[in-house]
Amino acid sequence: MAIDKEAVKKHIRGILEALGDDPDREGLKETPDRVARMYEEVFEGMNYSNDQIAEMYSKTFEDDLSVKNHKDMVVVKDIDIFSYCEHHLALMYNMKVTVAYQPKEKILGLSKIARICDMVGKRLQLQERIGSDIAEIISKVAGTEDVAVLIEGNHSCMSARGIKKNQTKTITSTLRGRFESDPAMENRFYMLADR
Repeated sequence: MAIDKEAVKKHIRGILEALGDDPDREGLKETPDRVARMYEEVFEGMNYSNDQIAEMYSKTFEDDLSVKNHKDMVVVKDIDIFSYCEHHLALMYNMKVTVAYQPKEKILGLSKIARICDMVGKRLQLQERIGSDIAEIISKVAGTEDVAVLIEGNHSCMSARGIKKNQTKTITSTLRGRFESDPAMENRFYMLADR
């Protein structure tokens, strides 16, 4: 599915009119085009399913080291992402993602983990679904069900409108496999994520 920039431009023009402004005035003439180009960038992830994202970032390392039958844990933390809330089209910002997985027979390149997080964020989302989508994709690429995702972020639908609590942070965790069933592994993850 490609983003229809012409339709976005048309509708942004309509929104400007509905707000009571003149879309032909100097400051707004190019706004529909700018917004359409911005949406194409910030919603890039909407063009891909989780399976397609997994395929895009499927480069793994299997021969470089032996991870079979080990209890090693890979943790990548403080991955900066942003997203847009599907309820208000409001920005979710200052988002930090921590991803952990226990390799079985292959490991991911570290940059691939960050790229997966970025692409998942570039959709109309809920923070809870971002964690689930990241966990699902990491599991597919790494070939392990042992995945954990922790996300902390601010939501402009909480800070700029409605309740207007600008210091409020939302924290979500997604635990799969042994991160969910083994309390020691879960505790180790949270300890490493908090460092």
